[in-house]
Amino acid sequence: MTPSSPASRAPRRWARTATAAAVLLVAGLATWLAWPHLFGDKDALSAYQFALVQRGDIEDVVTATGTLQPRDYVDVGAQVSGQVKKIHVEVGSAVQEGELLAEIDPTVYRARVDASRAQLRNLRASVKDREAQLTLARIQLRRQQALMAADATTREGLQTAEANAQSAAAQLEALGAQIEQIESTLRADEANLQYARILSPMSGTVVSITARQGQTLNTNQQAPVILRVADLNTMTVQTQVSEADISRLQLGMEAYFTTLGGSGKRWHGKLEKIEPTPTVTNNVVLYNGLFDVPNPDGLLMTQMTAQVFFVVAQAKDALLVPMAALTQDSARARPGIASARSAAQGAGGAPAKPAMGKVKVIDERGALSERVVEVGVSNRVQAQVLVGLEEGERVVSGRSTGSETGRPSRTPRL
Repeated sequence: MTPSSPASRAPRRWARTATAAAVLLVAGLATWLAWPHLFGDKDALSAYQFALVQRGDIEDVVTATGTLQPRDYVDVGAQVSGQVKKIHVEVGSAVQEGELLAEIDPTVYRARVDASRAQLRNLRASVKDREAQLTLARIQLRRQQALMAADATTREGLQTAEANAQSAAAQLEALGAQIEQIESTLRADEANLQYARILSPMSGTVVSITARQGQTLNTNQQAPVILRVADLNTMTVQTQVSEADISRLQLGMEAYFTTLGGSGKRWHGKLEKIEPTPTVTNNVVLYNGLFDVPNPDGLLMTQMTAQVFFVVAQAKDALLVPMAALTQDSARARPGIASARSAAQGAGGAPAKPAMGKVKVIDERGALSERVVEVGVSNRVQAQVLVGLEEGERVVSGRSTGSETGRPSRTPRL
């Protein structure tokens, strides 16, 4: 075999050089990836997330879903049967008390009124005839009495005259009773004629019309509803609160709600009524809570959906920490803590029965220490600290994301 030439040895040297470079590159990459694990900062604080103790407002609320209804409304119906001749308003029309809303064909009722009036005139004419007959009967009676005193007539003639006078008086009294009966019938007929003109019982807005022009209404079975008039200046919020939360509600407590499309605007009121009888929907027991809100600008409308918040407790300008930073503590309040609690209540409006808890805080030396705190108002997100922390301190709010993978985090998360 002939020795290799310089030209054939060059490619082999190039291959060995490339292989060595690749090995060195892989080793360097592995060292770079392993360096943080082997020689990284082992600060114990890097395993935690931290939150600042800050001031702010906090509320403990009971949430519920409700609907809006006018506080004052009337379903206007028909008191007489007949065909709807004319409806003078539309949905959304503003009406005043006594304004004409609709008319029912009055032909039949006007005829009844005319007949009763004619019958009444006939009876009054008969009264005049009976009064004349009574006057004549009394004159004849007095004549018979004078003749009887002069012994110029018989006892039978006197008795006949007395009977005629009594009969004429009785007939006149009977006509008076008939007149009273016809007058009563006339008043009813005139009322029915007036009921054919349907007037608004209150000032407000027409929010619905259920009858149509030309429709025949029958009041013998039930009073038909023609339309609804409501006062939209004050709305009632009817909320459904679950049985688990109803015990937390009290009459007079503050409440507010938002509406869909309301851009987060809040309407405020106070709980006025809790209905004792629940409604059961899909085996869920719900109780109705009601309160009123003014609606001067008309932005609130019937059947709007309201997201309601009943304020159980609240605190203004309070020291707040995340709920994740707290752990329960069964220890009792320590001596000397009452004065600080009173000051916190005066500033932040804390509840009367605060609870105890524990937090982990970074102390002045930069190390973690456990501290007992007194907690006031709390919700699912934050808690008010009455005693035990100062504004600006950092508390542990959870484990660092980097600690879950074994890689330390260079800077704590605030």
